[in-house]
Amino acid sequence: MNLGYLFGYQLAGRAGLRLQRWRSEWRHARTAPDPDRALNPPLRSTIRMREMMSLHYLEGRHVAGVRPVAWVTSGAPTEILKSMGYFLVYPENHAALCGARRHAEGLAVAAESAGYSRDICSYARTDLGSVLSGTTPVGSLPPPDLLLCSTNICQTVLYWYRVLADHFGCPLVLVDTPFLYEDEAAPHQVDFVRRQLEEIVPIAERVARREFSEEELGRVIGRAKRASELWLEILNRARHRPAPMTAFDGFINLGPIVDLRGDRQTVEFYEGMLAELDDRIDRGIGAVRHERYRVLWDNLPIWYRIGPFSRWLAERGVNIVASTYTHAWGELAEMMDADRPFEAMARVYLHPILNRSTGHKLAAMRRMVADFEIDGVILHSDRSCKPYSLGQIDQRDRLVNQVGIPALLLEADHNDPRSFAEEQAMVRMEAFVEMMSA
Repeated sequence: MNLGYLFGYQLAGRAGLRLQRWRSEWRHARTAPDPDRALNPPLRSTIRMREMMSLHYLEGRHVAGVRPVAWVTSGAPTEILKSMGYFLVYPENHAALCGARRHAEGLAVAAESAGYSRDICSYARTDLGSVLSGTTPVGSLPPPDLLLCSTNICQTVLYWYRVLADHFGCPLVLVDTPFLYEDEAAPHQVDFVRRQLEEIVPIAERVARREFSEEELGRVIGRAKRASELWLEILNRARHRPAPMTAFDGFINLGPIVDLRGDRQTVEFYEGMLAELDDRIDRGIGAVRHERYRVLWDNLPIWYRIGPFSRWLAERGVNIVASTYTHAWGELAEMMDADRPFEAMARVYLHPILNRSTGHKLAAMRRMVADFEIDGVILHSDRSCKPYSLGQIDQRDRLVNQVGIPALLLEADHNDPRSFAEEQAMVRMEAFVEMMSA
């Protein structure tokens, strides 16, 4: 075995991160609620999540030559690769981490200096800038042996991954998912995607030099289904008043259901997080100390403003209790079926929110407004995520005129701070809060 993998990751790395978690948990247990703060202390589970994600990226620094590596889009059918022992890198998740740590702008500029337009998705620019410059806050990313791309989130990923395939000189597998104009996929659409999923297997076997096991795939899907069910239960706990968590907690703790879906530790983590939320509910602890208004967030978060936004809103008694983005990672759990893996995966990966109509998203927001007793909606008009932002003006108007609640169209970008006007945004946010109090 690679000595760096053995000592740097399995022995010293694990021990060091475990010690760091213990210290953080010790400090968390001794942190008394501050009556002058609008937010209660953060979830203890977040400490465990940081350890899990740090371990994941630490393994990535040493995994080359030990496990096959695949870079995958967030909507890709990764259960197939996970069942074959692939180490998975999600460039979008890595880009979000770069955004949250304020590294994204410099990486985006590096991509733009190489000729990539500023109009391209800021996740793509962050990732391409990281690849071209070799810069990342996680130390390094392992080069891919295989690229797996699915078009069920946007078309940008296809061109993005073609660039990566050319740069790394490795195979690219594309799963083309027809856009769903109806409520459900037609049988011929399911069959079309199922056949593509089956065609992944021989390619993945050849690259990894390992045999595929449908039995192991079933086990991975079973764990992925359970984790997704737990994630949905966690999000639904915010229906309680006061909500024991905010949507910002959801954004922050999203990493395992994306990067580590199908792992046993992910199921255990979300079981623990759910128990912590239930304990908060039993003790009457809300994430926002004086919750007055409950808000729904549409679209990706603004990663570089999560902390300031959360505090600013909490000071005004506002809790963003639900999000279409976080909800998307749990709402399809019921479609997963370990007994019919390829057909079930075809259905799951056909039905993400971004592969469905704007009317479907509006209907989902209407349901969430009712289920979470929402007082207002913030629609993040994301400059560089056009598929998610499509139709938001009409959706806002219908929420205001037909549902009868305030709705704010907030212009920004999920990862590039250059597209965010602080003063203008806060003036509009202040007016939005006033509308909810009228």
